[in-house]
Amino acid sequence: MINRIREVRKARGMTLADLAAACRPETTAQTIGRLETGMRNLSTKWLERIGTALGVDPQVLLGSDKTPRAQVIAQLGLSDPEPLKTPRDAILPSEIAAQEEDEPMLVLEVTSPIGEYRPGDTVWLRQMDAWSAKDTDFLNAMNRDCLVPRPGGRFAFGRLIDRRGPLIGILPAQAGQKQQVIDNPDWIAVAVMLVRPL
Repeated sequence: MINRIREVRKARGMTLADLAAACRPETTAQTIGRLETGMRNLSTKWLERIGTALGVDPQVLLGSDKTPRAQVIAQLGLSDPEPLKTPRDAILPSEIAAQEEDEPMLVLEVTSPIGEYRPGDTVWLRQMDAWSAKDTDFLNAMNRDCLVPRPGGRFAFGRLIDRRGPLIGILPAQAGQKQQVIDNPDWIAVAVMLVRPL
């Protein structure tokens, strides 16, 4: 088995100190570093603590050394692609999706060109309960694409532009459409990732 804590941590954009602070109870950056390098035994409890702090299933932190994986070999910035000193395993969207029951991930498949989206795209969305969510969750969701359930088993998808009491305002992704107002939806799913085949 391969220890993948470092690559998942880097894919999340976290430092050793960030991950140590996110663990419950907190630990030190030095301890996380030792767990990543194998200098400290990686127990089931550590896997669960670190998995929770990273928002992934603990199984994602251990990979099989028999199955070949896609490799990240370069990073593209404002200039030419820069090679990585050491290639690392790519983390799949399903592996970094949060596994918490209160924040399930949903996926929307795009079959026709609408707005910025192309056929074949998959939009990964993080679901939150519409009324027990913190105000900061709504602030983070404003002006982002969201999927919202409507009566009769239908959905609205587009930019979240307004919230007034139990009413949610969605501006559809398709050009020329009028704002849709949804009354008291059970949940809102905020787009967090776009996967597009080339």
